[in-house]
Amino acid sequence: MEAVVDRAAIPPKRPGRPGRPKRRQRRGSRRLTRFLSAAAAAVLGAGALVALGGGTAGAADANLVQNSGFESGLSGWTCSAASGTTVTSPAHGGSSALKATPAGLDNAQCTQTVSVKPDSSYTLSAWVQGSYVYLGASGTGTTDVSTWTPSASGWQQLTTTFKTGPSTTSVTVYTHGWYGQPAYYADDVNLTGPGGSDPGDPVPTAPTGLKTGAVTSSSIALSWSTVSGATGYNVYRDGTKVQAVSGTSATVTGLAASTSYQFQVTAANAAGESPKSTAVTGTTSAGSGGGGGTVPKHAVTGYWQNFNNGATVQKISDVQNQYDIIAVAFADATGTPGAVTFNLDSAGLGGYTVDQFKADIKAKQAAGRSVIISIGGQNGTVSINDSASANNFANSVYALMQQYGFDGVDIDLENGLNATYMTQALRSLSAKAGSKLVITMAPQTIDMQSTSNAYFQTALNIKDILTVVNMQYYNSGSMLGCDGKVYSQGSVDFLTALACIQLEGGLSPSQVGLGLPASTRGAGSGYVAPAVVNNALDCLARGTGCGSFKPAKTYPGLRGAMTWSTNWDALAGNAWSNAVGPKVHGLP
Repeated sequence: MEAVVDRAAIPPKRPGRPGRPKRRQRRGSRRLTRFLSAAAAAVLGAGALVALGGGTAGAADANLVQNSGFESGLSGWTCSAASGTTVTSPAHGGSSALKATPAGLDNAQCTQTVSVKPDSSYTLSAWVQGSYVYLGASGTGTTDVSTWTPSASGWQQLTTTFKTGPSTTSVTVYTHGWYGQPAYYADDVNLTGPGGSDPGDPVPTAPTGLKTGAVTSSSIALSWSTVSGATGYNVYRDGTKVQAVSGTSATVTGLAASTSYQFQVTAANAAGESPKSTAVTGTTSAGSGGGGGTVPKHAVTGYWQNFNNGATVQKISDVQNQYDIIAVAFADATGTPGAVTFNLDSAGLGGYTVDQFKADIKAKQAAGRSVIISIGGQNGTVSINDSASANNFANSVYALMQQYGFDGVDIDLENGLNATYMTQALRSLSAKAGSKLVITMAPQTIDMQSTSNAYFQTALNIKDILTVVNMQYYNSGSMLGCDGKVYSQGSVDFLTALACIQLEGGLSPSQVGLGLPASTRGAGSGYVAPAVVNNALDCLARGTGCGSFKPAKTYPGLRGAMTWSTNWDALAGNAWSNAVGPKVHGLP
């Protein structure tokens, strides 16, 4: 949380760029490849796999994408906000290609749902052209994947791989551009691996009979009628796909308490995805939500320092009552990979004893607050890069929860993380701790610029158990907003335009918070007056108080705000929490 190095507004490192042959050579190569593939298949047999021209072919691993070259217009494809069309030039292969144009807050996503087999490996590739072009797969049942290129002036191939989960029968492949960028092009989308149902099946009809069922403060159950020919169903919440299931029921989790949501369902098979069903509205009950057992609908998070660095030394009992989540900073790494422990700095905190610390945590919890242990910080060196370290992490954090009474964990790893194994670690911890586990994250701005970044992927992977992401809007430098424009830290626009990326990138508003320093001494750069924080909260939740950037819609379910730290806040007379706390708690 204390990093002071400014970072330029640069996207993540792009994947390697393969060479691009001349168009005549490329087409000749495609014809030769098809000829050799047919000849080789006849010699080697129907089940053989033959590597030709950098690809693989075989009876068991044909391309599962329908209309992959867009020769039949957009048949089998669905593009958001009518953003897609087909063109004859440029085309990578054949006579047509996809052209999709982002506009406003729409990133021109084009999708197709494809039938697959459980526990199987797949390779997804496509040829793309344009700025900030993405290719990915969702609903895999394991870790959803995506890859991208920031600039492809000619045709460039994107490739990624994934494995399906034990009950996955369909995945959604997609391409999309980026907010405020020109049109992009895509062609020859390929998904190779074991096929599911007969690709000749017709696209199913829209489901009927959608209705809500059991409701809690953080979840709503849904059910609908069976659709003939469907191999799976997709659930949409407020227009965004949130689940892919094989049956005719689903429970949408990670919702905010006392909040209304609109739901729709589509049916899918290898031929494509149906239109959306008639929408129904469900409202969560009062109480906690978003994964946290005692976290209110709108919450303020504050980091409590287990050390003395010149800020006010505090006991947990001294923390201002405006804070709903208190993140104890920080846990310490051990000699065991992935494992952490906690050592109270009794001497540095004026003789604060472990028994007092535990009693103060219980008192805060009795008053309706959550106290969690934070992992990482500027100097945090916890690495979770395999299954063993993921298990060590989950076991050690759970042990600390039992020892001290912590309600959950905060992930503040500023030196990077592995999305696959951090997801595994947090799901393992959730299985041990139960539904009241509080999970927060504090990524830096660069970590949330794209859904392909590991932090963003992790947040999306654990949406059903995630409480809130409090991105650090400081020590950052300039960054891209969701409209494609560059914004400098220290303004309302920086807060709102960057929050928009998370809000439109798949997180629920209840899982988004604004993280700011409590005073000028709390960070190297990026401090803004509490009034600026409050304007940003109003802009996102109510559409008022905005700067030059104004979101296309409001997010009244926005979770709230975070600060580093309660100690720096106390040194400044609690000016931050006294101003921001009431604003957060008064959001609609």
